[in-house]
Formats: sequence, C-alpha cells, structure tokens
Amino acid sequence: MDYRTYIAERLPATGMEKGELAELIAVPPDPSMGDYALPCFKFAKILHKSPALIAEELAAQYPADDVVCGAEAAGGYVNFRIDRRAFATSFFRTFEGEERGAGYGSSEEGAGKTVCIDYSSVNIAKPFHIGHLSTTVLGAALYRIFKYLGYKVVGINHLGDYGTQFGKLISAYKKWGNREEVERGGIHAINDLYVRFNNEATEEMEREARENFRLIESGDGEANALFEWFKSLTMAYVGKIYDRLRVTFDSYAGERFYLDKMGPVIDELKEKGLLVESQGAQVVDLEAYGMPPFIVLRSDGASLYGTRDLAAAFYRKKTYNFEKCLYVVAYQQNLHFKQLFKVLELMGEDWAKDMVHVAYGMVSLEDGAMSTRKGKVVWLEDVIDRCVEKAEKVLEEKNPALENKADVAEKVGVGAVIFGALYNSKIKDIVFSYDKALNFDGETSVYVQYTCARCASVLEKAKSLPLGNKSAADLGGREFELAKALASFPDTVKAAAKNYEPSVIARWCVDTAQTFNKFYLDCPIAQAENADLRALRVHLTRAALSVLTRGLSLLGIGVPEKM
Repeated sequence: MDYRTYIAERLPATGMEKGELAELIAVPPDPSMGDYALPCFKFAKILHKSPALIAEELAAQYPADDVVCGAEAAGGYVNFRIDRRAFATSFFRTFEGEERGAGYGSSEEGAGKTVCIDYSSVNIAKPFHIGHLSTTVLGAALYRIFKYLGYKVVGINHLGDYGTQFGKLISAYKKWGNREEVERGGIHAINDLYVRFNNEATEEMEREARENFRLIESGDGEANALFEWFKSLTMAYVGKIYDRLRVTFDSYAGERFYLDKMGPVIDELKEKGLLVESQGAQVVDLEAYGMPPFIVLRSDGASLYGTRDLAAAFYRKKTYNFEKCLYVVAYQQNLHFKQLFKVLELMGEDWAKDMVHVAYGMVSLEDGAMSTRKGKVVWLEDVIDRCVEKAEKVLEEKNPALENKADVAEKVGVGAVIFGALYNSKIKDIVFSYDKALNFDGETSVYVQYTCARCASVLEKAKSLPLGNKSAADLGGREFELAKALASFPDTVKAAAKNYEPSVIARWCVDTAQTFNKFYLDCPIAQAENADLRALRVHLTRAALSVLTRGLSLLGIGVPEKM
C-alpha cells in the first residue's frame, strides 16, 4: 500500500492537490515521532494561518481508521501513526509468493512512453579515464530505473567519431605504426601514437593530417579502412569495460551518423531567420537570453559538435518520439546545453522543454590524479582492476575459506567503483578512495553486499527450524522499522527517476542495510519466543535480501551469495 497517497487522500482541504500532498509526506527521523509526517509550512500562505495552527486543525479533523490509527500535531507538522496489524497484513500480501521474485517497486507508470538517455559517449581511439566513470554508471543506472518503471528506454552512446584528430592518427600510424604492435597494444598503442604526433608535429605533418582527414570525409578507401580499424579496436576495448560495469546501449550513433542530417536543420534555421553572420561564422544570436551566440557553421563552412547535436535532437524526436531526452554530461557543458535547448525553443519545437541536461560533478583520486592536460591521467580499467585486487585481499583476510574468491572479488570491487560514483548527489565532485570504497562497515556497497550475504546465511540456517504462521505474530519495534524501510522502496525508485538521481537508491540501500543489522542483533530467529514470531522474522529477512538485491541491481551492482 502507498501510505503517503492513502494519508493525502483523507486530509481535509489544504489548497493543494492530493498528489502534491503525497509528495510532501515523509518519514520522520525519529520513529517515536510517528510513522509519517506532513510539514504544514507550505500551507501558511494559502490558508493565511501559522503552520502550527494548521497542523493542529488537520490533526483534529483527520479521520482515524484501521489503517491510520492516529494523527497528532507537533509544531508545524502532523505526525501519523500506522496500525501495525494492518501494515503487517498489507506487507505480507505484497511479498507473499514472490519473496525472491523480481518486480517489487516496479510499475507501469511509463507504459507507452519513451525516454532517450545519452551517456558515456566514448571517443574513438582514446582510452577511458576515470573522468568517464560518472557519465557511464549514472546513465546506465537511470536506464535501469526508468525501464523498471515501465518506460521504453533508448540508451545512446553518442560516439566521438568525427574530427581532425583522426587525420592526425592516420598520419602517426603511417609514420611510426606497426599493425601487429597496434593489434597487440590495442587502444593504448593507438593513444601512444596520437600523443607522439602531438608532441612532435611540424607544420608539414599538420598539413598531412588535415589531408588525411579530408580523405576520410571524401570516402577514400584506405583512410576509412584505417578509421574503421581504429574504431573496432576501441569498441573491443570499451566493450570489456562496459561488460564489467553492466552497461548496455541500444544505439551507437555518433557524430558521423549525423553529418548528412545537418543540412535540413541548417536550412530551417535560415528559413526562420535565426541564422545570422558573425565574424564570418553562421550563428544563432542568443544575447537577448544572456548567452553567447550558438555557432552553427565556422567561417570556413565547417560544422561543430553543436551543429551535430541539433541534428541528433531532431533525429531522436522523429525516430523515438521521446517523452524525455536526457544528456548525462558533466556540468562544464551547462552553457552548451542551455544554448542547444534555447535554439530548439526558438525554432518553435514545443518538445524543447523535454530535453534535460543531467549534469554531474568531476571524479578524482585522493592524490588529485585526473587531469589530462597535466599528464596525470588514470585509466578507468586500472581503477577497476586495483579495486578488485584490493577486494580480493580484504576477502582473504576476512574469510580465507571463501569459495570462488575471484568471482566474489570482481562483484565487490566493481560494485565499489560504481557505488563510489553514485552514492553522493550527482552534482557533487567526488574524491574516490579505495580504502573507503571497500570498507565493510562504512556507507558503501560492500556493507550492503555483506548485509545481503548475512541475510542469505540466516535463511540457510533457518531451513532446519520449525516455522509457524507469520501473520499470527505482532510486529515489534525492530521488525516494524525494517518492514517500513522495505515498504518505502517503490517511492524511492520513483524519486530517483523524478530527480534523475540514483544516489537516492544508493542511500536507501545503506540506510536499509543498517536497519536490517539492528533487527538482526535485536531479533534472533533460532531463539525467538515462538514459531510464529520465528516465521515473521524469517519472512522479513527474506524480503530484506530480495529488496536490497533489487536496489543494488538497479545501480548495476551484483550481490555474492557468500562473503
């Protein structure tokens, strides 16, 4: 049962819609205050009364029943208490027969609607560095979350596969490259050639590189064969990383894909009088909106990535007819997306309002390593490998007899990398720490995974115990807290989607794992007072394992059976 909606629908008139009221209702930080609380501060201007007086009137008028057994005012809040017997009945019904099954917290709210998500956007011929972590795992988490809520989701890897850098790379390969060495070294061998070119380039070499890029554009067989080879090496490299991070895509349409789709967009800009000349370039003037001009064509007639982004937006709307189109890109591109969305709006496209820039902060290591310009690049696969290696050492210390240690270490290490990027609000800069990420007692995925392993161990031992009728037992304090935490999962998933914020789920996982461990310490199963209470606690443990596993899976994190 959705208790927030249930409470909101029975509230006296406040001047707000019932749906808005339901979103205001929250769980108090202290259980002694109540099970749910409604802050009344937003009603003050509407009702022309103090929040405290409004709370008293609402509490006095609220109709208690066999679901909500009480409402009382406390300052500017109305605190509600749920009847535990009714709650238990509803909770048991929710999990009956599907304790281990998928689906809890999912919905069909997105049925018939499509969400496009542009994330990761790998650059051809360049390795992943740690700065690519957030866009990749944040976009992938949003992909799973929206899909879980019934939306059709289109994951788009907008490849960086166009530009003069590929002419430079061909020149470098022809000058210094060896096919066998490049095949053996893969993406890093390609990158070394590119770096060498930039370090040693003369004017003659730069001219040659521009000519090689022209050959790619003109369809030259040899130049394009080399480009496609570089691309295949890149995709093989990133594919392995995506597999480890549980990341998938539905489209790899990159910048080159839109080259023949820019013309109609440019023509429309001209027809609508939006394209003006500025210092030889063709731009959309955005000065009236407090932004610099949006450059569509340079003075030499060449397009920019913004031009291709415009073409991509039109293509995605025509092809997918999206409800929302998300761009998971770092906050440094805030201006670019404001300009892009404003140009679409000026072109008269009402769907411009459905374009969303999901901005995120930067990731660095504790020593500050990240900057490409300063040469302190840290490759993402190295971060993952190191985390897995450290996880295996920690597991060896904690449980030397653990079977399949390498497989468990992979789930733990990779999970720690993903969770480290998703636990805090997406807009915050992140300093990644190997030790903190692998802390069994901290706010980490390892802590949640270990809690799941503890649940599994409890359930295995409980198989030999006599169990009664769980519905005949009363929910005690710890049992009720755990059941409430688990029951909040559907709202948590919806909030994560609404705010484009997977950290909501990550924090729910940690908080719920903490709630379970308090329950575990205070509510023994083998020594329970009777078989009915034992059955209740087993049921709660099974539900906790199921929902925690589901929460981690939405983030892209696996759960080992033992740790």
